[in-house]
Amino acid sequence: MRRLFFFGITITALTSSCATEKLNFSPLSNSFYSDSKGSGSDHGLEKSIDINIRDNVNASEISNMISTFPTFKNTALDNEITALKYSLQNYLFAIDADNITGKKKAVKNFEKSYKKVQRLRKTLNEDDNEVLNRYLVRLKTNISVIEDSIKSN
Repeated sequence: MRRLFFFGITITALTSSCATEKLNFSPLSNSFYSDSKGSGSDHGLEKSIDINIRDNVNASEISNMISTFPTFKNTALDNEITALKYSLQNYLFAIDADNITGKKKAVKNFEKSYKKVQRLRKTLNEDDNEVLNRYLVRLKTNISVIEDSIKSN
């Protein structure tokens, strides 16, 4: 009887926990997407950004890393990581809105935060330093790939 009860609870939990739809934790929500599209003031003045941010794998990975970025015990480092994530979100929004000046400003802010994080990470233990290094390398690689694809268009 106990075995049957346990089996029934397990089956119920498994079927109810399996979702048919995947939640979207992207910082580019649908409502913001429609509001920001075409709001750049420099349309037609400079070369436009010909990249579909919603279908770009690198932009998706940046978005996922923003939402899963670890926190550390160092308050100054966590504050700078928050600034880094904010500049990454602005970068994705600027590309999506075809805002070249906003993209340039976001890249500049990202680079400034990146350098500060590099200085502050010296206080971390070896394991945390390795985790942070993996995130930073992946972020920089994805931004480089996006920038290269924008320049080639």
